[in-house]
Amino acid sequence: MIDALNHLPRPRAGADQLAERFSDLAPPLTARQAAVESARCLYCYDAPCVNACPSDIDIPSFIHRISDENLQGAAERILSANILGGSCARVCPTEILCQQACVRNNAQECAPVLIGQLQRYALDNAHFTEHPFQRSPATGKRIAVVGAGPAGLSCAHRLAMHGHDVVVFEACDKAGGLNEYGIARYKLVDDYAQREVEFLLGIGGIEIRHGQRLGSNLGLGELRDEYDAVFLGLGLNAVRQLGLRMKKPPACSPPPHTSANCARPTTSASCPWLTAAW
Repeated sequence: MIDALNHLPRPRAGADQLAERFSDLAPPLTARQAAVESARCLYCYDAPCVNACPSDIDIPSFIHRISDENLQGAAERILSANILGGSCARVCPTEILCQQACVRNNAQECAPVLIGQLQRYALDNAHFTEHPFQRSPATGKRIAVVGAGPAGLSCAHRLAMHGHDVVVFEACDKAGGLNEYGIARYKLVDDYAQREVEFLLGIGGIEIRHGQRLGSNLGLGELRDEYDAVFLGLGLNAVRQLGLRMKKPPACSPPPHTSANCARPTTSASCPWLTAAW
C-alpha cells in the first residue's frame, strides 16, 4: 500500500466481500435488449460511427448481423478489424467516439445506439469451436515484436495470419500490457485480459518470452540481426510528469507507486515501470 494513504480508514469488509463490489461497470445486454438495440441502427452508408472508430470496425455490418441473430458472423466481423475487440467493447470511451457520432444522437432523440454494449454482446455470445482465423501457408519469415501489450499482440496476430512466425518479447510476467496492468478491475472482470490473450494465441505461430526488457537483457541490434523485421510496441512505459519545479517533491509518491500497481496488485509489482492512467 502507498505510505501516503496510511492515514485513511481501513474497510471493515473482508477481501471476498470487497471483491464482489468490483463487478462489471456496465452489465452485459440480455438477448432481448440486444435485439431491440440492434433494430435501432439505421445501417448508414458511409456511417459516421465507423469514421469515429479508431480501429475501423464495420459497425453497421456487425450490428445488422446481431439483428439477424448471426452472432458468429458479427463476432468475426469485429475481430477481423480488431482482434482485441472484447476488451475494447468494455473499456473504449464509446460515448465520445462512435456513439457520439451516431446519427441517432441528435437533439430529438439524444439516444445513440449502444454500440459498445452490442459489440460486447456479440463477442461474449459467439461460440467458436476453433480459432476464427486460419494461418496462411508458412513464409519462412521470423518477426520480433517487443512488447506484449495491445499493439504488440495485435501486430503478432496479424503477422501470424499471414504465415510468419512471431516471437514476442515482454518484460513483465504476464502478457496484456495496459489491459492487464493498467485497467481497473471493474472494467475487465474475471481475468478477461488473460482469457483474451489465450484466445489470440490460438491462431498458432506466436511465442511469448517473458522477462525480456529492451536495453537491459535485450538489444535492438541483435534482434535486427536475428529476425527479418522488428516491431516495437513499448507502450506507456513512462510516468506522467506533474510539471513541478522539484523533480522529486517529498509529498509525491515515487514512480513505482502508480495506478498500474493498484489495478493489478498481485502481478504488477514485478513490472513497476509500466504505468497508465485509469
